[in-house]
Amino acid sequence: MRTSKAQQAQSRQQILRAAVKLMSTQGYEATTLKQVAREAGVGDATVYNYFASKERLLLGYFEAAVQGAIAQWQATPDKATFTLRERLQLLVDALLAQLAPDRAFVSIARRVLHSTPLLVAEAGLPGRAALALAVEQMLSQAEDADEIAPCGFKGAVGALMVDYCYGLIAFWLRDGSENAGDTTQLIDHSLDLLVLVLQTGLVNKLLALGGLVLRSQMGHWLEQGPALVQALGLLKAGLKAGRA
Repeated sequence: MRTSKAQQAQSRQQILRAAVKLMSTQGYEATTLKQVAREAGVGDATVYNYFASKERLLLGYFEAAVQGAIAQWQATPDKATFTLRERLQLLVDALLAQLAPDRAFVSIARRVLHSTPLLVAEAGLPGRAALALAVEQMLSQAEDADEIAPCGFKGAVGALMVDYCYGLIAFWLRDGSENAGDTTQLIDHSLDLLVLVLQTGLVNKLLALGGLVLRSQMGHWLEQGPALVQALGLLKAGLKAGRA
C-alpha cells in the first residue's frame, strides 16, 4: 500500500527527531541508522528510503529547518505591511528559532558536514533554492514599494543571503556572549547594512565587480567574531552619515 505525502512527511520528521535525540546524547559516530530507525519506530529499510547515509540525514535536517523557517515567515500575520528590513529579520530569526532547541545536534552536524565538503558541494546547501527565492520575493516587493533602488542582481543577492545564513549559524554556535548578544548585534548591523546598500543601488556595482569574491569570503568573515560586529557597526554608521 502506498503511503500518502502526509505519512511520508511524518515518517521523515520522526526519523530526524530520533537522530537529533540519539546524536545529541551519544554522539554522531556512536549512532547508527538502525538505532535511529528503532528510536523513530520505523523499519530499518524505511530510514534508507529517506536517507542513504548519516551525512544525508544531516543535510535533511537543515533542509527541514529552512522549510520550517520559511513556513513560519510566510504565516506571519500582516507580513505584507513589513519593511524589507523587518522581513529579512523575521526570516533570519525564524531560522535560528528552528535550530535553537537542537543546538548541540546542530554543532555536531555542522562539524561533520564541514569535514565532508565534497558531499555538500554535490548536494548543495540545504534549502538553498527555497531560501534564495524567499529573499528574491522580498526584494521584488521592496522594489514595487519604492523602498529600494531597482536591483538587477536579485538572484545573486538571494544566493548571498543563503551563504550569509549558514555563516550566521556557524557564528551563533561559537557565540559565548550573554544571551548570544554578539549574534544579535551581528544580525542588526549586517541587515541594516544590506538594506542601506540596496537603497543606494550600490549593491548592483558591488555584485557586478566582485559577487563571486564576496560570496566565497562570506564564511571567512563570519568567523571573525566580535571584531566583525564592530567593523559592521562602523561601516553602517559611515554609510548612514554619507546619506545624511
